[in-house]
Amino acid sequence: MRTKGVDMPHLRYLRKPSIGVALFVMQVLRAAYRKDLPSLENQDPSGVFGDPASPPLRLVVLGDSSVTSPGVEPLDASWPRQIAHRLAEQFHVELHSVAVGGSKACDVLTSQLADAIAFQPDIAIISVGANDAMRGVPLARFDREYDKILAQMAKHVPGIAVSGVGDLGSIPRLPALARSLIRIRGRSFDRAIRRVTARYPGVLKTHTWSSGWNEFRTNPEEAFAGDLFHASAYGHRIYANAAMPAVNALVERLTEEEATGS
Repeated sequence: MRTKGVDMPHLRYLRKPSIGVALFVMQVLRAAYRKDLPSLENQDPSGVFGDPASPPLRLVVLGDSSVTSPGVEPLDASWPRQIAHRLAEQFHVELHSVAVGGSKACDVLTSQLADAIAFQPDIAIISVGANDAMRGVPLARFDREYDKILAQMAKHVPGIAVSGVGDLGSIPRLPALARSLIRIRGRSFDRAIRRVTARYPGVLKTHTWSSGWNEFRTNPEEAFAGDLFHASAYGHRIYANAAMPAVNALVERLTEEEATGS
């Protein structure tokens, strides 16, 4: 392969899945370690919100850096805290994050799930899949691991919402070819999450390919943080707006069940 093919490999190589994925992952990793862009710290959005006299609501979040919010200032602008603040109008919310930046589905399964269940939440929100898509995890493997996550959570948590994988091709930090391929993989992984979620009645999935997400592509200067990879506070508002319909539906369901004693 010619040297310039490292940056723009001929499409014939992409017909061989192993070679195509390897080239794609190489491009993503190269972009991840750009020295001309800042490295942003992960954060813990956990906290307590609302009037202690209000009904209690325990909320746990699992996943990757979409939860740990690198570059989001102030931390209250992170989507988990935005959701907690909105719920705090009615409830005394205890928000607990077990998320770790860079996590894939296998990491959630082995390192986050037990802590999340031990918290005994009323509602759990799972946000994982982007790293699986970007790091070349086979779709079938992701499907199995995501199914195991939901199978365990469904046994212990009354309300579960999951975030899909959006248009990863909008990430400015990625080179042009990688952005084209990651857009395809991102949509495929989002569909996998939808398929798995459909196996578990009552689990709700957010919409991550609706028009509300277009600003990540059309307005990247506002939607992305300084590393041109993670979402900014502005981007997290988009995340929160996408998640709230599912969260509100779960709260309404839990309230009705409590009222009827079911």
